[in-house]
Formats: sequence, structure tokens, C-alpha cells
Amino acid sequence: MIERGQGRLTTAVNGHFKKLNEYAEQMQGVIGATAAAVYILKEGAVVNEWYSGRHAAVEASKLVYEHTQFNVASIRKTYLALAVSLLVESGSISGIDHEIGSYLPEYREVARGVTIRHLLTHTHGLIDDGGSIRREFASGEGWAYRNTGIAMLIQLVNHLSGQTLSEFMRENVFERYQLSETGWRNAYDESLIYNYYADHESWVGPNNSAAGDQGNLFVSARDLARWGYIHLAKGQLKGVRCLPPSVFERVTTLQTPDQVPAEQPRNGYIWWLQSSTPLNQLGERLPSDSYQVLGITGCSCLVIPRCNAVVVRMYNQLSSVVGYDYLNDIRHFGNLAYDLLSTYPR
Repeated sequence: MIERGQGRLTTAVNGHFKKLNEYAEQMQGVIGATAAAVYILKEGAVVNEWYSGRHAAVEASKLVYEHTQFNVASIRKTYLALAVSLLVESGSISGIDHEIGSYLPEYREVARGVTIRHLLTHTHGLIDDGGSIRREFASGEGWAYRNTGIAMLIQLVNHLSGQTLSEFMRENVFERYQLSETGWRNAYDESLIYNYYADHESWVGPNNSAAGDQGNLFVSARDLARWGYIHLAKGQLKGVRCLPPSVFERVTTLQTPDQVPAEQPRNGYIWWLQSSTPLNQLGERLPSDSYQVLGITGCSCLVIPRCNAVVVRMYNQLSSVVGYDYLNDIRHFGNLAYDLLSTYPR
């Protein structure tokens, strides 16, 4: 049962996750988000569902509830990652150690030596410098979070499938897994937290395309939790396997080249993997098989196989806050979630 209160809807089984919800609400205030949610699946069942706030700062704005869809920003990149894995599965991509230029000839020279693996693990060393692509470092020998490689991968999906990323994912994934509250949106709907686009300086970028080539993927908390859970269950949904396990296994296992220095982050296909590096986004107490994805709006999807659980946090953070330590926040949130899951009564 979801309880409705003033500015809040909440479900917490026996109050077990109250501390996590309270922490999320505390940080909601710190970062100035008008909306928040925490949603947890364990062994396929909902064990915590909590919503707070409104779609925008004005009192007349819609309350956040179970159908609310947040802009998840860079979390969208894991949807691209799964599209690439599906193309590997079908044989359209014969191997991720092939150069991107062998599929997209326009990059043959500028991205010589850059493989699909490099693009998927942020180790390509390319940067867009005023409309022209240059190298920051030799491919496979460093790590840098850049959207240059993401744009190339979106082009790759379009080139090989003949569909936009949005069309490809809707046909091959969203419909199969009943992700009806997930999609690239470019028009207002009352279920969307759409206040980002009133500010032309907003960091979420443009939203005039529904093709999947922009940062305008909107997802409800429960759909994002299901997204994490189909990865955890290696493609199963309610006992039915909709896609082969290998599609999900390659996405969530280590793909970072061996030459990348040990202090740099480790990735699967885009997903952050647990590692003891300075930039690691996962809490140090989380098990070694955990993986996570994050967005600049404050959203996150954390998968903890050891607990057979997925933990989703949603915010609509609009701007940076002086003194806010994002790494400390997301690590603490993950550690706290794991501590509570570890003591959750069976």
C-alpha cells in the first residue's frame, strides 16, 4: 500500500528502509531538488517505495507519485550499451575490439586505433574540441568521461540497425520487458518532470529529438528499478527469459583494457563496476560484484547481486551546489542501502 501525505507518497516494509529514505530526503534539501524517490527491488519484490516533493518549486505543481518520470541524464547510456550488446549478439558487430572506423568510415582517420571497447569503457582518448575531434591520450591507456564516444556509439546503432536508438530499444527491449514508463520524450506530458527545459542554461541539454540521440530519456523510479533487475536476472522477467543471458553478462562484466592504469575506474559496457579507485562511484562496503550507473540530475541505479537487489534513487537536481560532495553522497547512499539490505528479514 502506498500512503499519501503532504508532498509525499511512501511505502516502507516494516519501516526497515526508513533511514535510507530519510537520508535521501535530507540530501534532496541539500541539492535543492524539488522531487525525489527511492525504490528497492529484492528478489523481484518491491520492498521500499518512497516519493517526495513536487515536479517543480511552485505549490500548484504536481506531487511526485508512482507514475512520475524523471530525466535520468547519463543513465541513458546504459540503454545504448544494451543496444550495442544486442548487435554483438546478432553478429552485426563481430567483435568489440574492432576499430569504430571499420564500421563508420568517416572516423577511420581521426579515430585510428580506437575500438568499440574503448568507446564503451571511456578509454578512447578522444575529445570534441569546438566541433573537431582530437586526442587527449592514446586509446586504451587512460580514462576520461567524454560524450564523444557516446555519440559515435549512437551512430553505430543507427548505421547497423537502420533504426534510431529510441526505435531499436522500444522494439527490442522496452516492449518485451513492459517498460511503458521509459522513453526519449520531446513533448510535455503531466507525468514528466519537465521543468528543466524552461531554463535555457539547463545542463540536461536540448530535447527537440525523440530519436535517442539527446539526454532526454525519462523513466519512472519503478521502471528504472526493473531496468536494473533485468540485468541482475540476466534477461528474465517473471520466470520468462526474453533475451539471452549473454546480452546482459557482457554488459556488466569487466571490459576495461588491461593497460589502463590501476587507479582509473573500471567499466563494463558503460556501467561502473566496483573497484578501489579514487573516482569510484560505489561505496567501499558494497560487494565486489556490484555495479551502478548515475546521471547528473542525481538519479542512480545500483545493482547488488549478492543481495539479489536493485536500489534506485531519483532526483531532479537542476544545478550544482557549492560545498556539495557528490562522491561522498553517492557512496554513502550505496553503503547505507547495502547495510539495510544485509539485515533485511527474509
